[in-house]
Amino acid sequence: MGGMARTGNRSSRAAGARDGVAVARRPEVRLPSLVAYDGEGLEPDGDYDGVRFEETDLADASGPGSRFLDCELRGCALDRAELVRARFIDSVLSGVRGVGTDLAEASLRDVEVLDARLGGVQLHGAVLERVLVRGGKIDYLNLRKARLKDVVFEGCVLSEPDFGEARLVRVEFRDCVLKRADFSAVRMESVDLRTAAELDIARGVERLAGAVISPSQLMELAPAFAAQIGVRVEA
Repeated sequence: MGGMARTGNRSSRAAGARDGVAVARRPEVRLPSLVAYDGEGLEPDGDYDGVRFEETDLADASGPGSRFLDCELRGCALDRAELVRARFIDSVLSGVRGVGTDLAEASLRDVEVLDARLGGVQLHGAVLERVLVRGGKIDYLNLRKARLKDVVFEGCVLSEPDFGEARLVRVEFRDCVLKRADFSAVRMESVDLRTAAELDIARGVERLAGAVISPSQLMELAPAFAAQIGVRVEA
């Protein structure tokens, strides 16, 4: 793909603190003029620079190792798309949908994911840095052994997300729903769960060291905390 002029879209917002908790740095994506994608599917190790994918059917596409720089994917179907080790940089994924998208070991940096409708997304071993996931619903999100730094989940629904053995640094869950989350063997640093609309932890409640929760969340999680240390609570 032909190269496009890039604008400065590195986040200028330094990581600050809110009530003593380090705040995640959000991406500030400013896309240049884009060229409409006129191909079919994807190519392994493809190089897509300054491209807009508009309502493109990428179901069953095979693009492992591809690089998406200054790109927009809007309303695209990603069912079973193979994007292992793909790199998304300074890009926006808006209204994407699909089941079984494989993004294992992918890299997302300065990326916005808006109003996605996805299921069974494989992001195990992936690296996410300065990523905003806003709106939409993602079922069975697999982030096992992934590394998340400066990531914000905002106003979205995460149903049975798996963070097992992941590393979370400056991650915020704002006004989002976490259903049956798995935090087994996770490592956390400055993870803010206080404004989650719903916090339902299926496994790994004992791994919340490094996270901040609200007093009401503490009361809701008290039975799980008690069970972890073998305390029986009876009237």
